Amino acid sequence: MESQIIEIGLTEWQVDNPNQEWITALEAGKVLYFPQLAFQLLESERKLLDPAVRDPKSRNISLDARGHIKGAAGGTEQQLALAAMVGRFREQALALVHTLLPKYRDALRIAPTSYRPMQVETRAQSWRADDRRMHVDAFPSRPNYGERILRVFTNVNPDGVPRVWRVGEPFETVARRFLPRAKPYVRWQASVLKALHVTKSFRSEYDHLMLQLHDGMKGDMQYQQDAQQVTMPFAAGSVWICFSDQASHAVMSGQCQYMMEQTLHLAPEQQYDPQASPLAILTRLVGHPLV
Repeated sequence: MESQIIEIGLTEWQVDNPNQEWITALEAGKVLYFPQLAFQLLESERKLLDPAVRDPKSRNISLDARGHIKGAAGGTEQQLALAAMVGRFREQALALVHTLLPKYRDALRIAPTSYRPMQVETRAQSWRADDRRMHVDAFPSRPNYGERILRVFTNVNPDGVPRVWRVGEPFETVARRFLPRAKPYVRWQASVLKALHVTKSFRSEYDHLMLQLHDGMKGDMQYQQDAQQVTMPFAAGSVWICFSDQASHAVMSGQCQYMMEQTLHLAPEQQYDPQASPLAILTRLVGHPLV
């Protein structure tokens, strides 16, 4: 299998000259890995690398577009310090994306920035929610009509523990395997889901098929075991970027602590190559418009 991980020796949070090979690889669903691109913590921030800074009732700590911190424990001083740290990561992640992919700059929609200081609860999860199984990201309640999900991750683990992923096959390979098994799309069922507020908006055929791929992959244990894949330890002090709706991936258990993540959304027609998007690939394979 052609490598799905592209290692890049960048040491600064900006790209001086956009590299078309990196852009093409990213838009083909590959993971760009920057092993020497560390997020530098201030000395005063090292105490924030502690599970106790998260409100136990929250899944993670997040910073919204207005700079409000959510999910944090502690008093005002600690919450302000967390907001400053996560905000600085957001600025650096955006600087990296804007210089790596300058065509995206004015087209990106910025989602909240998250900080996960500890592994989230270990309660039993359904197989659909188990991200230790290979999958592409798709959301049952939030139809997105083909909008891309671009994610920037950094591992800030103070003990040098890597964050371990499994990275699998190209998206089209996955789609060709699981589309024939997909349940047919039924518009009246999508209308009912919207009327009952199961979905926040009307579920398109694209969103239906993406969920079928997500569930098909996670539900097939033979595929989980036998699919072409590599185990990838993302080192402490490194950064990686991927389109998580396209890169087949699984997050290995026990490696969820001390990570920051920035999600960005992009309309598929704003890509350098719109025909590389999951929407375009699925439309081509199915043979009719999906949104």
